[in-house]
Amino acid sequence: MFSKAPINDNEDILGALSLVLYTLILIPLVKYVFVVLWANDDGEGGTFALYSLICRHAKVSLLPNQLPSDARISSFRLKVPSPELERSLKIKERLETSLTLKRLLLMLVLAGTSMVIADGVVTPAMSVMSAVGGLKVGVGAINQDQVVMISVAFLVILFSVQKFGTSKVGMAVGPALFVWFCSLAGIGIYNLVKYDSSVWRAFNPVHIYYFFKRNSTKAWYALGGCILCATGSEAMFADLCYFSVRSVQLTFVFLVLPCLLLGYLGQAAYLMDNHAGAEQSFFSSIPSGAFWPVLLIANIAALIASRAMTTATFSCIKQSTALGCFPRLKIIHTSRKFMGQIYIPVINWFLLVVCLVFVCSISSNTEMGNAYGIAELGVMMMTTVLVTIVMLLIWQINIVIVLSFVVVFLGIELTFFSSVLWSVGDGSWIILVFAIIMFFIMFVWNYGSKLKYETEVKQKLSMDLMRELGCNLGTIRAPGIGLLYNELVKGIPAIFGHFLTTLPAIHSMIIFVCIKYVPVPVVPQSERFLFRRVCPKSYHIFRCIARYGYKDVRKENHQTFEQLLIESLEKFIRREAQERSLESDGDDDIDSEDDLSCSRVLIAPNGSVYSLGAPLLAEYKEKNEPISQPSTSEEVKPELPADSEQSLERELSFIRKAKESGVVYLLGHGDIRARKDSWFIKKLVINYFYAFLRKNCRRGIANLSVPHSNLMQVGMTYMV
Repeated sequence: MFSKAPINDNEDILGALSLVLYTLILIPLVKYVFVVLWANDDGEGGTFALYSLICRHAKVSLLPNQLPSDARISSFRLKVPSPELERSLKIKERLETSLTLKRLLLMLVLAGTSMVIADGVVTPAMSVMSAVGGLKVGVGAINQDQVVMISVAFLVILFSVQKFGTSKVGMAVGPALFVWFCSLAGIGIYNLVKYDSSVWRAFNPVHIYYFFKRNSTKAWYALGGCILCATGSEAMFADLCYFSVRSVQLTFVFLVLPCLLLGYLGQAAYLMDNHAGAEQSFFSSIPSGAFWPVLLIANIAALIASRAMTTATFSCIKQSTALGCFPRLKIIHTSRKFMGQIYIPVINWFLLVVCLVFVCSISSNTEMGNAYGIAELGVMMMTTVLVTIVMLLIWQINIVIVLSFVVVFLGIELTFFSSVLWSVGDGSWIILVFAIIMFFIMFVWNYGSKLKYETEVKQKLSMDLMRELGCNLGTIRAPGIGLLYNELVKGIPAIFGHFLTTLPAIHSMIIFVCIKYVPVPVVPQSERFLFRRVCPKSYHIFRCIARYGYKDVRKENHQTFEQLLIESLEKFIRREAQERSLESDGDDDIDSEDDLSCSRVLIAPNGSVYSLGAPLLAEYKEKNEPISQPSTSEEVKPELPADSEQSLERELSFIRKAKESGVVYLLGHGDIRARKDSWFIKKLVINYFYAFLRKNCRRGIANLSVPHSNLMQVGMTYMV
């Protein structure tokens, strides 16, 4: 703060201290600990957890793959807006009907997430550089270049041990941080007693007014330094998956906040008698006998703080990947006990490289602190907006409270943000550029995925065509099960037609498998698979939607997955035999309106066009047979007539024989290209940027570790 507004009098110290005290009380304590932490999504925090929570209560996702049956997942716990609260219903309706609001909401979430990732770069750089900078106080011969080199070494070590996970070093983290906070409090009390205990007067906010009156514009510049006292707030929320809300609240109120307040009061007391020590006020105020132990624990605390922000970044990226806003990457789960503890190798090393570039190019703590403020305030403002929507839509609390929350906190954050933006030319623009790049990557991935899905929906095959082909599908049905992976939740994917025209035979049983992430943290295993019969019984074609929450761990190998899927299919068939017609919930695969736009021709991978008026190999005999409705894998013990029992056993026996013959994974490799009449910008984004991301991202099937001998792939080009 004093690099922007130098100390002219003790009143400047009191004013700066008063700003710090009230920033600590208002932002981390009142906003985050008392309000924002309660806006978690079943224990998950962060911007995407808030977005998921909103998506669950209003259909605001731009990807049109929502199903009414998703709301029947037990972990949905949907609280429908009360009819008495007309405001909540109107907001829900407005959000669902306005495409502009949906896009704006997504933009806010992507902007907030990009700032969290930028935080993952700035936090380690700032924390380590500040801690190592204490050496200049203890050893006068050390210069800034040497501090940078030592910091680089520490950062390399920090990111190298990230793969060992949080739980493996957790036993050391707790005691180390406890000692650190106690050190802050002890040094603060020592300085208050030794120098000037009158700094308690800073709790009177009138000193903030005096500070601005005396320094005017310089005081406004100093706000960029003041916000650094609250920079861990967003990490506290994003890392919520590791702790309970109550444990974070109790620890912050009874340990963290008192120690921080005492620490800042002690530094101010020291500065009252030592105006020249403002540049390194913390390390200069440490008693000489305790300097080296405190320097050691300060560096350990800096590494722990950096690690916490990096894990928060991993968590945020995993959530965004599950909700279709980030390319799929390899995710390693570092703990068997806590599913939220993850490590993403590519992101880890990417953050390290950017962090080293940042440290070497901006060696000044002042400029680095300004960049830190930009990243932190960006995500803070996005969190304020999203929590306001949660208050209106889900919590349904008094409008006066909501307005008070958004006006007070968004007003404070915008004021701070205006201060740090004014100094963006000092070098902190690097972090803004990095955040914009991350935003662009997420936007391009979401945009391309949305266009691809919409194109698949338009090109899906019609049921009339399937009826014309007959139960043999115009080809030979070979024994075995084919699991055809696609992203459609309704209809028959166009890629299936490519398999029919390319392969000399098709499997006797086909299951369209869609891996779908729903906006909940966890989907219970008993509700994982949603089955429906796509065609009449003699076709032996099913759809399976495998539903996962964004916190779910997909660790099963392909054999376990196959076993779970077949068991769930058998339960579905038993239930179907007992309940032939279930009440429609709108999830039908067959939709007369959809059929009008479905393709009746097949385009082979070599470009040949096939008319699907192929000779029928079997008469269609079950045209009027009702198509079963979707069912989860709950088991119901049927009591069936003898003929129905025989029919059921024949079908179950058919499934078992097909399983014994082998399971093959049918994959459609979709190449996405923009149509020739598209705008230049769209061609650039789809043909180059999105294509590059798809080429280098992790395939969805990779999680199952399927042997290459069990894979079959056909290429297809989507013109979007």
